[in-house]
Amino acid sequence: MTTIKSEPATAPQKGANVSEEQARQVAEAARETEWTSPSFVRELFNGKLKLDLIHPYPTVDPDEHRRADEFLAKLEAFLKAEVDPIAIDANRKIPQNVIDGLKKLGCFGLKIPTEYGGLGLKQTSYNRAIALAGSYESSIGVLLSAHQSIGVPQPLKMFGTEAQKRKYLPRFAAGEISAFALTEDGVGSDPARMETTATLTDDGEAYILNGQKLWCTNGTIADVMVVMAKTDERKITAFIVECQWEGVEVVHRCDFMGLKGIENGVLKFTNVRVPKENLLWGEGKGLKLALITLNTGRLTIPASAAAAGKMCTTICRKFAGERVQWGRPVGQHDAIAQMIGNMASLTFAMEAQSELAALMSDMGTFDIRLEAAMAKMWNSERGWEIIDDTMQIRSGRGYETEQSLKDRGERPDPVERLMRDFRINLIFEGSSEIMRLFIAREVVDDHLKIAGAIADPKASFGAKIPAFFKAGLHYAFWYPAKWLGWSAWPKYSEFGPLAKHMRYVDRTSRRLARVLFHAIVRFGPGLEKRQSVLFRMIDIGSELFAQAATCSRAHMLHTSADPEQRAKGAGARDLADVFCLRSRRRIENRFKSIFRNDDVKTYATAQRVLTDEFRWLEEGTSITE
Repeated sequence: MTTIKSEPATAPQKGANVSEEQARQVAEAARETEWTSPSFVRELFNGKLKLDLIHPYPTVDPDEHRRADEFLAKLEAFLKAEVDPIAIDANRKIPQNVIDGLKKLGCFGLKIPTEYGGLGLKQTSYNRAIALAGSYESSIGVLLSAHQSIGVPQPLKMFGTEAQKRKYLPRFAAGEISAFALTEDGVGSDPARMETTATLTDDGEAYILNGQKLWCTNGTIADVMVVMAKTDERKITAFIVECQWEGVEVVHRCDFMGLKGIENGVLKFTNVRVPKENLLWGEGKGLKLALITLNTGRLTIPASAAAAGKMCTTICRKFAGERVQWGRPVGQHDAIAQMIGNMASLTFAMEAQSELAALMSDMGTFDIRLEAAMAKMWNSERGWEIIDDTMQIRSGRGYETEQSLKDRGERPDPVERLMRDFRINLIFEGSSEIMRLFIAREVVDDHLKIAGAIADPKASFGAKIPAFFKAGLHYAFWYPAKWLGWSAWPKYSEFGPLAKHMRYVDRTSRRLARVLFHAIVRFGPGLEKRQSVLFRMIDIGSELFAQAATCSRAHMLHTSADPEQRAKGAGARDLADVFCLRSRRRIENRFKSIFRNDDVKTYATAQRVLTDEFRWLEEGTSITE
């Protein structure tokens, strides 16, 4: 790969001229439409609490746990001895000696199977490693995660040929760095607008790659990357591209509000010859590959968010216990105590949901596309709330940089850096809005299949008649069942004081299913345009998933045969109880506003803003046309 240019990157392009219908077709073609394995969240939205899918709470194999503990001890010792987070933030660079040390430890091969030279750790252990590294310095966590969560190793493990695996996986395990190149100036969540192309050569032996990619994490230092390109107007294909090949060029390294040490940039591909054997999975399967890879790839974000919650709890516990105002530690004042109690209970819930999703992934018997998306969305949002409260509790000292605190002799808690570094978690690997849309599309799928032509605005009246009969027959049995409350576990008595919350999840999942059905009937095909309505229902489902995961984990700790785990049990139950009580209030507020809201008026106001009607409101600032 060539060195970074000193001149600016080329001006943003507008992207391909793609209609809404074409964009839809590309997105739909990439969806996984079949459910061959069970999904706990999918059942929740269908009004069923399938508790047997998550209870008893899954556990890690003892040998895996031992191996992970041994590795994490080495990693923590290295991070403590070698990493200076203040220097990385100030210098915008992870030092080479740190990267070399991570390579020596095997950090770039955490999930790569041992037969290819990797450590062969499972997702749960991998999450622990990424969360630990990120807690010392966020850019290091991103470096490792971008390399093997969405970079080449994960899709190569899942979709590569044996020849591709033998060629590349040992190189990654030894420390070569990978990246993932999908986003373009005009391409974020709408891949149909992609302009990067790969054209098959006349001899059929290679593809010629041309285009430019934006925000490619690890791209400025990568050795190998996955590049998405159009092989025709509707086919997006994945290629393994080596960065030293002629025509691969870094034209700009991006600088961000936080994560100052990440190597993220604009990459340009000019007539890059990619051998046909470097096509990954198959022509036209690139977008589906990316979406499937992200099902597990995005699991590091909820794990890192839970780690951030732990860091904030530690910072606030120390400060609120030491800082005295009006004769008492500030933690004894109700306003601060409420924040800390909520923070601790949310952190426990975040860890439960993150760990559960990872364990389900490791078991290999679940379809976790909804669980992963929900954990990413929910944990990143709750983590941001916790960091915001931490900033408020630490007040001026939170807003002050670590270096400034250190220079004047105060404990250098990294609240200011943590806030800057964390905020991107609500955006990358699927923004909160895109995650809600993704979940919504999946949870209404069963209803759309049943409704068939009823939900299709293009269907003729004649086609709608049999669809009405089919749907009527189904819902004649389905709908009453959502009121009757049949359940295999009606009392959940084994959960002790948490049984009331499991019963709440049970009956509220049926209520959610009914309300989703009401929304489909009320809005018909127009429901997809009522994103705020859908989002409230997704938020309810997210809270129910979090409650179930939290109660299951608390019960596991309380009944564990391990004395060290069991000692946490009583406190875990208390944390779960507080979380669920507060979660209920959030759920009830969402239910109240599903059909009684100000969405239409607010939308109309937004359109008036976009047509310049309120330009006068913008006067008097430095921002001009």
